[in-house]
Amino acid sequence: MDVSTMIQPPDSTRPRLRGSQIAIPCWFMRGGTSRGPFFRADDLPRDPISRDAVLLAAMGSPDVRQIDGLGGGNPLTSKVGIVGLSERANADLEFQFAQLQPDSDLVDLTPNCGNMLAAVVPFALEAGLLAPHGDTTTARVLTLNTGLAAEIIVSTPVGDSGRYVEYSGDARIDGVPGMASPISINFLDTAGSVCSALLPTGNVRDRVELAGVGPVDVTCIDNGQPLVIIAASALGRTGYESAAALNADEELTSHLEPLRLTCGELMGLGDVTAKNYPKMTLVSPPRHGGAISTRSFIPHVCHDSIGVLAAVTAATACVLDGTVAREVATVARGTEITVSIEHPAGEFSVELGIDPDDPQHVTKSALLRTARLIMAGDVLVPRSTWLSSAVTSQEKQR
Repeated sequence: MDVSTMIQPPDSTRPRLRGSQIAIPCWFMRGGTSRGPFFRADDLPRDPISRDAVLLAAMGSPDVRQIDGLGGGNPLTSKVGIVGLSERANADLEFQFAQLQPDSDLVDLTPNCGNMLAAVVPFALEAGLLAPHGDTTTARVLTLNTGLAAEIIVSTPVGDSGRYVEYSGDARIDGVPGMASPISINFLDTAGSVCSALLPTGNVRDRVELAGVGPVDVTCIDNGQPLVIIAASALGRTGYESAAALNADEELTSHLEPLRLTCGELMGLGDVTAKNYPKMTLVSPPRHGGAISTRSFIPHVCHDSIGVLAAVTAATACVLDGTVAREVATVARGTEITVSIEHPAGEFSVELGIDPDDPQHVTKSALLRTARLIMAGDVLVPRSTWLSSAVTSQEKQR
């Protein structure tokens, strides 16, 4: 098979042969507190087996250091964004998020990532998928992983050579150094993003028997990210420990995974052993003027801050009467509420809209993130990776 037949068109802006390797256009971007390479969907192999093989090679997985690729040796820096134009009437762009792990050959397309979502529209503008259309450019993005839709607004002022994506600004998010231009993300419908409903067990609170601990109360909830929320005190922890301390706490992690597996079944997710959700989230009363303090696991490593959609889901749990989160949270009443989620690196504010006729119904969730283009060029993968993966894919289809 001639590898050149799989790479069309063969010009400097598309995948092309370069000696024994294939050069694939790539924009390396930070989105919120995550980062990773972004690709145009048309620049990657169409069949999933070939695509996954190329992504693994690009990131350097499986290898704990990801020394032979772009990965950063951490789940937060082992992420990939794939973006294409949408033909749907209700979306401008389609985003596929891929979660890779440093030491695994799994390419997981089931979860969401709100941090990487923040970089989708800037990427689309940089990669020529969209043209800026004013001082701000607004695009509706559909996340293919779960069907989540969001309206994203990016600053695109006029410069010497026309409009450009503005990355400088006065917005700051905890977990990222410096200041940057704000990116507004308005989620359109996040309830039951992966699960069947906002409260997939049908309850605001469930009691689960945990070996070695006894019965514990949890809230199983999905408003963009499936979470299992448990009071840190129920596991004998304060909830204010550092991420490093919690990662080194073998007794805690020995309790969290069995609890996650049990709750995964309760949430209708089946066996979640190999899945990146639900995320376990320890909660405790706020310490720094926020609504609640959190420690979020992704799912086996404590997050240095908290994921975007995990923050949205945790904030939602704070305003629903009867949840584990509500019990320890400090939140105001009203129809427009800003919920400040404390995490190891600072805080994350989420704006929620509450139905005045049904206080248990969240009608809106919105937030600010930042993003930055770090590198634009080509990532190179072995020619044999693309070719052999395509051959393997065809053989499996016979």
